[in-house]
Amino acid sequence: MSDRSQLAGPRLRALLTTERPRPELIREHPAAWRLAVATVCFGAFMGQLDASIVTLTYPSLRTEFHTSLAGVEWVSLAYLLTLVAFLVPVGRLSDVHGRKLMYLYGFAIFTAASAACGLAPGLAALVGFRIVQAVGAALMQANSVALVTTSAPPGRMRAALGIQAAGQAIGLALGPTIGGALVATLGWRWVFLVNVPIGIVALVSGHYLLPRTRQCASTARIDPTGVLLLATATTSALLALSVASGLGLPGWTVAALAGLAVSSGWAFVRRQARHPNPLIDLRLLRTGRIGPGLLAGLCGYLVLFGPLVLVPVELAGHGGTPLATGLVLTALPVGFALAATTADRLLPPTWSDVRRSRTGAIGCLAALVLLALLPQQAAVLPYPLALLGLALGVFIPANNALVMKAVPATSAGTGGGMVNMTRGLGTAVGVAAVTLAFHLAPGGAGARTATLTLAAFAALALATTLPGRRPS
Repeated sequence: MSDRSQLAGPRLRALLTTERPRPELIREHPAAWRLAVATVCFGAFMGQLDASIVTLTYPSLRTEFHTSLAGVEWVSLAYLLTLVAFLVPVGRLSDVHGRKLMYLYGFAIFTAASAACGLAPGLAALVGFRIVQAVGAALMQANSVALVTTSAPPGRMRAALGIQAAGQAIGLALGPTIGGALVATLGWRWVFLVNVPIGIVALVSGHYLLPRTRQCASTARIDPTGVLLLATATTSALLALSVASGLGLPGWTVAALAGLAVSSGWAFVRRQARHPNPLIDLRLLRTGRIGPGLLAGLCGYLVLFGPLVLVPVELAGHGGTPLATGLVLTALPVGFALAATTADRLLPPTWSDVRRSRTGAIGCLAALVLLALLPQQAAVLPYPLALLGLALGVFIPANNALVMKAVPATSAGTGGGMVNMTRGLGTAVGVAAVTLAFHLAPGGAGARTATLTLAAFAALALATTLPGRRPS
């Protein structure tokens, strides 16, 4: 065997397992942190574009695969549950092996799986490819917040998180319009295929613009039993909701799945309290800001994504086209984008993150009450949806900043994974709760019931910001 052949293996291994530095010209540029944050926005954009597009495929998927809404929702739920299970362990691995490296691997997997979803021959295959896609998304999302907070200079963290939130919002904003146009013209498969060119550009950009990890943890400290218990608890809970929503399984499975969710959830908490290397450090959750902040974040993302299911189902029932529905839905993420990018400059600089969170939560509650009272018509819906988006654009970046400021720098990947885990779990519960509301109260009553349920979660988010609940 030649010397060249003997060296090929180690070189390939190094290429695949070592973070590459940025070119010196980019690294030394005053705008280097902005370039890094902009690159992370590719992932934020893709993730939210995918989330807001997929819900518009529900009517087409129900028709093509001859299934119920409760069956089609698993195109979203399988993806979200995989995210919930993988985000924290992936964050742990990234803290050890490098956040840039894991982030780029995530893009590669997500892009390849998106192409596979677009070519899926049936609903089961589509759900399976969505699970693979979610693994890639977990690698991206677990590192996105950490890459932003470690790239931004002191005093610019909230602004950097606002930029990332704007990337998410642009993806959400374009998703309904692009999705509606794609479904109406080229078909639902292109909803997934549209991710491929974006992913290729993002991979190249990330290689040159993202910084290497400067502070690494000594060990990954992954608890596989904890991962299994968490996945069991979340999956069985959402399966119970899905069966109750008309999935087609016997009624007794609701009680069985609910019991499994409670028992595995209790076992998960007990294990985290006793294990020397827990998946979720309960001590962190007991610090003043992290626990309430994560609960508030779950509620915020639930409120953000709930209408993305509610509005397409409601308007499709009244004969609305996918394109018209997409245009109506655009009001929500456009409002989110405007607030996320301008709130830091327009709100008084003396306002703390807690006060910003409280203001946003009040706006969310007001918008949802208004949405429940107004007629569910295409001409009316954009106004409360835009108000809801503006309120969430104030609430979510401020709340995320509160959580990340309380997380130690060496655990930034873990903290980012926890933030994104609440996003995935909140989104999943939002999808399931809206689907259940439509099943239990058909027609207009279902839409109002779902809206009031979302309002209750907005009220819970507001409660976490009240004096005595969380330090300012």
